[in-house]
Amino acid sequence: MKEIFEISERLIDLTSVKFVRDFIRLFDHPDRMIGIKGGRGTGKTTLLLQYAKIISPEIRKIYISLDDIYFSEIKLPELADEFVKTGGTLMLIDEVHRHRNWSQELKNIYDRYPELKVIFTGSSMLHLTEKTADLSRRAVIYNLPGFSLREYINITSQTSFQPFLLQEILSDHLKISKLIREQVKPIQKLHEYLEYGYYPFFLESLESFPLKLRETINVVLEAEIPYLTGIERTNIDKLKQLLYIISVSVPFKPNIQRLSERTGMGKNTLKAYLHYLNEACIIHLLYSEKEGISLLTKPEKIYLHHPNLQHCIASSHADLGNIRESFFLNQVSQNHTVSYPEAGDFLVDGNFLFEIGGKNKGSDQIRNINNSWLALDDIETGLNNSIPLWLFGFLY
Repeated sequence: MKEIFEISERLIDLTSVKFVRDFIRLFDHPDRMIGIKGGRGTGKTTLLLQYAKIISPEIRKIYISLDDIYFSEIKLPELADEFVKTGGTLMLIDEVHRHRNWSQELKNIYDRYPELKVIFTGSSMLHLTEKTADLSRRAVIYNLPGFSLREYINITSQTSFQPFLLQEILSDHLKISKLIREQVKPIQKLHEYLEYGYYPFFLESLESFPLKLRETINVVLEAEIPYLTGIERTNIDKLKQLLYIISVSVPFKPNIQRLSERTGMGKNTLKAYLHYLNEACIIHLLYSEKEGISLLTKPEKIYLHHPNLQHCIASSHADLGNIRESFFLNQVSQNHTVSYPEAGDFLVDGNFLFEIGGKNKGSDQIRNINNSWLALDDIETGLNNSIPLWLFGFLY
């Protein structure tokens, strides 16, 4: 296993720090076991390697990825035992969901080696395996989304804007938008971001971004979802067909009967597949606040997870209204509960009602409703209850 330690150290040395997310501060939390889950392509691996580079060189660390064939027969406690005996204090474990019995083995490591800190990453679908219960009292698990508009602007414009609370944006949007406009052109940055700014690999090449995003989607459909849910590989084509239908139709209120007939799936199977795509951060299911959310609950509306996916999968069918709504839903839902209301487009935290539209959008649909707001595209500054759409990209 000495060979593994040497390989991981070289890998860390060869990894350049391209961006450092605010999220990395969570790694300094005193908890001895931290889990990071998120959609494929959001930068989990890079985050681990960045942390390995910026912490003190006096800390003996190891980075391993459990999708390596080497770990098909190696148990993590055995590796941890040898690592601790040689002075190791930090284990960075990537792709944890690809290892059999990962939850039980991490639990054993936590119980046996109190001097060892473990940070691991896994799929956004981790909880679907129902294996995290063993770690519920030991590991703190966070979700890593793609870049927010704020993060994209900071990286591409060398700015240092901090996130704002939703209540701050609602009450002080004039002041906040003026502060931001003094340094960047937010509408220009929003247009860039909607096309390619959510997934960190845009930093490598804008030309190859669509290809890499399609490859990421294929890995999720062909490997990650089947591996974690037990879907038969013979049904992968149906999963792809369902995603394509959604891509050229979003946002729409799904007719489960019609979708079932078109895809050749039973209704319950169809609802389950929609749920898997949602958990894999490919689509976003919007539910009524009056309905409980379960595997077989019918969503009120379906969106793609982020506008980048719309541009990649079905750019010829990209609808501006859909892209606006998808952006708002993606950014706001990271830290807030968003549901489908009886009037308007989105209900946030059961209290704030939003209607999304262009700069000439009126408030007729939400007039006389308390705590109602317009989130408008193509405006730099708002007025009263009209707020620039781009400003909701500064919530995280």
